[in-house]
Amino acid sequence: MSDLDLCYLPAAEALRRFRSRTLSPVELLQAQLRRIEETKDSINAVCFVYAEEAMEEARKAEARYAADAADLRPLEGLPTGIKDENTIAGKVTTFGSLIYKDNVAQTTTPVVQRLIDAGAVVHGRTTTPEFSSEGFTHSRLWGVTRNPWNLDYTPGGSSGGSGAALAGGMASLATGSDIGGSIRIPASACGLVGFKPPYGRNPATPPFNLDFYNHPGPMARSVEDCLLMQNVMCGPHPNDIASLKPKLKLPVDRRGIRGWKIAYSLDLGYYEVDDDVRRNTLAALEIFRSLGAEVVEVDIGWTKQTEKAADDYLRTIFGAWVAEYLDERAAMLTKYGRAFAEASQTVAPRDFLASLYTAGAMYSTFGPLMEDFDVFVCPTLALPAVGAEHDPDNGLTINGKPVDPRYGWIMTYPFNMLSRCPVLSVPSGHAANGVPTGIQIVGKTYSDADVFRAGLAFETAVGGWFTRPEARPRIPAAA
Repeated sequence: MSDLDLCYLPAAEALRRFRSRTLSPVELLQAQLRRIEETKDSINAVCFVYAEEAMEEARKAEARYAADAADLRPLEGLPTGIKDENTIAGKVTTFGSLIYKDNVAQTTTPVVQRLIDAGAVVHGRTTTPEFSSEGFTHSRLWGVTRNPWNLDYTPGGSSGGSGAALAGGMASLATGSDIGGSIRIPASACGLVGFKPPYGRNPATPPFNLDFYNHPGPMARSVEDCLLMQNVMCGPHPNDIASLKPKLKLPVDRRGIRGWKIAYSLDLGYYEVDDDVRRNTLAALEIFRSLGAEVVEVDIGWTKQTEKAADDYLRTIFGAWVAEYLDERAAMLTKYGRAFAEASQTVAPRDFLASLYTAGAMYSTFGPLMEDFDVFVCPTLALPAVGAEHDPDNGLTINGKPVDPRYGWIMTYPFNMLSRCPVLSVPSGHAANGVPTGIQIVGKTYSDADVFRAGLAFETAVGGWFTRPEARPRIPAAA
């Protein structure tokens, strides 16, 4: 097996090969470490590499497989990228900001600790925009992270480094966090699978464990790999009062979706949608029909007021948190980080309250509608991706029409507002510029198994992603 084939080997398949001793965790790690080195200048997805420590852990995993250890862990030996927002005790965590460039964390984020305890090998940290506050990934600290499918475009954000690392073959699994789409945006733009679990399913840390827009979650190259990772990350935690009991273990359910009813909307009632995105979404819906599902277009009654409500909510909590740095440290902030912090100073309690009323009104149509359907499908992004160095101040157009440069191209944040609905983003195809597109599979509240069952059926029908050399990005060699 070539280095590149190893780099793109599905995590579930790697585990099967580890157990049969036809592949060593050391071999897989070595291939991905070489891939990180080869792409560091062109893609810039990994900001810290822990080669020696990771190799030591991979050798331990290799020995455990060789000994047929009875207590092999669920992720034993899998190289896993950790977003540079999730803290790891004793390691620098920067949050993508110059302010924290030398910040050594004292604790480990609960979901990361669970991955480590499950045998994941942490070999690198993935880039993020400053304080995870944008849907693209560039910062003063780490520079520009680029999309492996087309270097002129962003891999998305805020988990853009994780997305680029997975699409570029630098990790088997990677962590993300989603407060407005930060898992699903890079999943779509990079041709990956990303899961926004329902609020409380995966534990988080204060204060954002109490923010119902916030969802830590998994990113992977296949639905099964994403499910495998989610089963490790989820469950109640003693430090998170919002975490749900009992722990939910999802099955790899390949029974298909014959007889299901699937609702869909191409524009959620108010988005301008790129033609490639529209075409690929319609093609995906035809696949669902071919699997025996009834597919029905619906009107959910949402309006552009949704955009303002989400912005007000995010500025009230998230923006206020970033605004703590509007002191002598303000000069160190990236332009968009400072703008977000300053904008938080203009919202009032009544704006926050209005955002809750809007979320309630959205669910007053969506909830009753979903009583008649199994899942809901829509595009993940209205545009395949914005430019790698996107500056919201320069505006944005779709189909020649101006849209909000932050919110007008991401169709993800409405489902942070409806935070108890699980959402799985899966690839739907590619645009003319080579950048992937994606669809969101949205479930009823806390119906995680439904979106994974639909995702597995869809993935099986299309033959998966990244499994063939011609289905992988062609990354230009470093000069």
